[in-house]
Amino acid sequence: MLEGILRESIGKPATKALRRDGYLIANIYGKGLENINAAFKMNDFIRTVRNKESVAFPVSIAGREMNLVVQGYESHPVSGNLLHVDLMVAQAGLVTHYNIPVKPVGTPIGLKNKGMLFVAKKRLRVKAAIENLPNAIEINVAPLDLGDSVLVRDVASVANVTFTDSDRVSVLSIIKAK
Repeated sequence: MLEGILRESIGKPATKALRRDGYLIANIYGKGLENINAAFKMNDFIRTVRNKESVAFPVSIAGREMNLVVQGYESHPVSGNLLHVDLMVAQAGLVTHYNIPVKPVGTPIGLKNKGMLFVAKKRLRVKAAIENLPNAIEINVAPLDLGDSVLVRDVASVANVTFTDSDRVSVLSIIKAK
């Protein structure tokens, strides 16, 4: 479980001091909950988010345990280091928006015809309750040939989950390799 600290001061000097000590600044919020200003060790946070099995992951801040979902982040324009992350509390029964990763399954026919798989949207925006959320949206790419694409409307629907992206947006396609 990821351990975090509660930030007493949210001013610029305190934030810079925390970043200098290797902390990632985070805002935690949820419907009907008071916002929490927290900080996590940068390496521990990245390791936890990369190795999580579902969209939500457990966190402990000042003895309070909760499941959180990454809603947004800000990175440094030059170095690429994370500067700030927005986390939402995953509340059971509450229908809200989540970004679910897209997972291509199979080997496309178009790869043998000198094509390559291009994933245009790595994550799809959906509206659902946390308990109905799939860990990933799997798309079968085996029948795709050069020039074929999968749109949001072509993705198999999941029970109690609504796709909020436009239905004409391309999720992935097979393009000609250069």
